[in-house]
Amino acid sequence: MQNKTILLVEDDTSLGFVIQDNLEQNGYQVLRCHDGQEGIDRFKDDQFDLCVLDVMLPKKDGFSLAKEIRELDSEVPIIFLTAKSMQEDKLIGFETGADDYVTKPFHMKELIYRIEVFLKRTHKSESSQIFKIGAYSFDYPNLTLNISDKEKNLTQKEADVLKYLCEHKGKVVKREEILKKIWGSDDYFLGRSMDVFISKLRKYLKEDPDVEILNQHGVGFKFIA
Repeated sequence: MQNKTILLVEDDTSLGFVIQDNLEQNGYQVLRCHDGQEGIDRFKDDQFDLCVLDVMLPKKDGFSLAKEIRELDSEVPIIFLTAKSMQEDKLIGFETGADDYVTKPFHMKELIYRIEVFLKRTHKSESSQIFKIGAYSFDYPNLTLNISDKEKNLTQKEADVLKYLCEHKGKVVKREEILKKIWGSDDYFLGRSMDVFISKLRKYLKEDPDVEILNQHGVGFKFIA
């Protein structure tokens, strides 16, 4: 994962220094910004492979920053740094386009692991991973969902969830199974965040009435196309 460039937006000077130092020791190039406005300005000027954003930022909060980043780039992975007491804010983060979160205080190994997972998924070659979903064509490597002449760009997390459903089409997939595979854990809050992603995918797939993500009450989901 060397030579990958990360945008780090963290206003806590000490924490920002520790994160930047550890990431650079692991071979990443890191551009650190101290407020949300600086973050979006630099994102517009440079190319980044991943963004790490604090939620509580001066001038422009992390949610607003993530939303503006998503308007410019629908694919770059976004990881939020959030306080443990801000559970509901994490849902807002997923709705604005974030792919994952790390709760403060955290161990640097956890953050580095999550970064590595996203960068491997984003850059590995999977040229055969193109799925036919009813009238849709889902190109997992390029994170696109196409129907007729319309193309929808997906985030990495949206694409990961849809790919998993495609691989288990017609079968009941347990909630905890998806959570452990995509999120790495099956705790209650992550389950709620997964529901956000499922709702988004249903919206993206609504143009073909024969494509459905059905709820299996108390169990999970069944993907039908």
